[in-house]
Amino acid sequence: MLKNQRRHSGPRGTSALRDYGPAQPSPVLGPATALRGEDLVLRFGKTAVVHGISLTLQPGRVTALVGPNGSGKSTLLRSLSRLHPVDEGSVTLGPAEQPVSLLSAREFAREVTLFSQSRNAPQGLTVREVVAFGRHPYRRAFGGPTADDRGGIERAIDVTGVGDLTDRVVSELSGGEVQRVWLAACLAQETVVILLDEPTSHLDLRYQIETLDLVRDLADDHGVAVGIVLHDLDHAIRVADTLILLDAGRIHAAGDPFEVLTAANIGAVYGIEVQVDADPRTGRLRIDPLGRHPVRTRAGLPARSHATA
Repeated sequence: MLKNQRRHSGPRGTSALRDYGPAQPSPVLGPATALRGEDLVLRFGKTAVVHGISLTLQPGRVTALVGPNGSGKSTLLRSLSRLHPVDEGSVTLGPAEQPVSLLSAREFAREVTLFSQSRNAPQGLTVREVVAFGRHPYRRAFGGPTADDRGGIERAIDVTGVGDLTDRVVSELSGGEVQRVWLAACLAQETVVILLDEPTSHLDLRYQIETLDLVRDLADDHGVAVGIVLHDLDHAIRVADTLILLDAGRIHAAGDPFEVLTAANIGAVYGIEVQVDADPRTGRLRIDPLGRHPVRTRAGLPARSHATA
């Protein structure tokens, strides 16, 4: 089990999320639901891309997966959501560590949801109709939406900021807007585990930060276990309790972000020299990649030293 965590609180989204479903115990697995992968080996064809990785997504904590392209981040996340086959090892859910393969599709969808980069914009459907997809695991045959369904849809629309788009056809929206619509559909599912594959990609700066704040709200205020893949190390520092740095399908380092994101670790995995220090104003970890050219500064101020921390 990976240890060390920090707590954050996001200023936005708290009131809209106050009735979020995972505040209640899981109807299938009980309270304190964790998602675990043990000794996972994942392949594409005969080629192994993940080599014996173990990790635990714990209730109320955010675990971020980072690493260069091809390091296995998204494949690992997809295996936890049953979308990529597990060649060796196991994925379990809940205090009893029940194998996820034993849950029906509907039962699993009430416990775990995945926000994926590979979703296309559906043709001819409005934003509200797409967000309503998130309630599918709770629908009864031939039954219409319940009050719980309508509440979950409205909360998801509110916290993702798509309220002014609800009657628009999704295929006519920008890439960033479609991203927020699919995130809303995931939140409408109201699960105890949420997996997010690069949720800040294609978003404007405001919505990048609001999405990260929303992730913290889900963990801090509602006990959701969050696994998130991020390319931006600054975003990972902002949101993660536990950080897993991957390199070529193996864990290079894992734990508290301050212990994982050292200049030595980043240089070894990404192949670039960096300076790492703490921001004197906020105390937040600061990473400065060092290129071939001097840092551009305001006239009259010296450039930052290229010595590594």
